[in-house]
Amino acid sequence: MSAKNLDRQDRFRNITVGFRVSPEENELINKAVAMSGLSKQEYCYRKCTNQDVVVVGNTRVYKALRNELRDVLNELQRIENGSNINLDLLSLIKLITKTLSGLKGEDEDE
Repeated sequence: MSAKNLDRQDRFRNITVGFRVSPEENELINKAVAMSGLSKQEYCYRKCTNQDVVVVGNTRVYKALRNELRDVLNELQRIENGSNINLDLLSLIKLITKTLSGLKGEDEDE
């Protein structure tokens, strides 16, 4: 029998929560999870309960950020007119900026 799934306060996590998303939303969620360094479960739990997602820099987080920045750069190079930028790309750029600012120790309001 497997070990019980306990949270940090030794509460047993035995309830499953699920929801449907579009493929585009799923991709955006997966990118945010990769840049956070958390598991998808922990990331979604913290976001749904309005807790801070604190990113601790490690090799995996830096690689995810590097890959996302490369993809953003490729997309921006493809775009000729700024009015063609889709909202998902803007959301991703904001998330990357917030993550990098947090890793540098800057305030979000600066």
